[in-house]
Amino acid sequence: MPTGDETPQTVSVNFLVIAGGGGGGAPSQNNYGAGGGGAGGYRSTGSEGSGGGGSALSAQSVAFSTNYAVVVGGGGAGAAASTAVQGTSGSDSSFTGTSAISSTGGGGGGASYNSSTLRNGLTGGSGGGAGGNNSVSPTTGGSGTANQGNSGGNGLVTGSPTYASDFTGAGGGGAGTAGENSGVDGTFFGGDGGNGLAWSFDSTSRGGGGGGGAAGTVTNGDGAGGTGGGGNGAIGGTTNAGNGTANTGGGGGGGSAGGTAPNKGGGSGGSGVVIFYYSDAFTITIGAGLTGSTTTSGSNKITTITAGSGNVSWA
Repeated sequence: MPTGDETPQTVSVNFLVIAGGGGGGAPSQNNYGAGGGGAGGYRSTGSEGSGGGGSALSAQSVAFSTNYAVVVGGGGAGAAASTAVQGTSGSDSSFTGTSAISSTGGGGGGASYNSSTLRNGLTGGSGGGAGGNNSVSPTTGGSGTANQGNSGGNGLVTGSPTYASDFTGAGGGGAGTAGENSGVDGTFFGGDGGNGLAWSFDSTSRGGGGGGGAAGTVTNGDGAGGTGGGGNGAIGGTTNAGNGTANTGGGGGGGSAGGTAPNKGGGSGGSGVVIFYYSDAFTITIGAGLTGSTTTSGSNKITTITAGSGNVSWA
């Protein structure tokens, strides 16, 4: 029988916590592009580190038969076509182990041809890209959260008479790199989304930013979504904005208004994810309210929680 001085058994758990990605913004009229959504915040114990150049976190030693709370954030909605509003930011994800780990939802992409405030990308885990405009005032990408992600790209001002790069959307920030400014790849081209990071325990890239929407006068100028689940930007009248990939926290692509109907709204952000990596000597219980699965990798297990809110425990 117990003597009262036994040390409770613990499990060393590595983890990846990614929030939901931000949705892409939408323009109001022909020939403008909106900003791509930022990726959800990225916090990791892997050798790649956390987002935004942050250091890797330490594995947590969790106690046997103890409940630990997990929340997986959803992706933000893309703005509807022709509404000239910003995309919705993603929702936070968290793992409350021996210490609380939270990732911030990605920022929504900026609108275009509207007030200066709505043209800017929203702050988030990674910031949303700026939308296009028709003035000499640059638009600004949203800031990323320290040790989680990077900023969205800015709208450029090329000067009279065309303001060509002003009309296009910038890319949303990614976990690994910032979103690209508008017009860098060509006149009226949307900026590319920032790239994500590959988790060292499964070599899968996640956390890519959404690409900016093109101005509608081009046929191939959508911003590319960042590696790791970012959606491509739209080309008005031609190509829809891409959604961020589910369970990557990828940002949605920016919308676009073209010279011919129909205009295109922003893509929705991808949902977040919480992943655990631990010895196969132990068994996890995924509680009610959570959706997840477990696979074996060598002498370790990888448990992926794809949706919901609830508790996990180990034995």
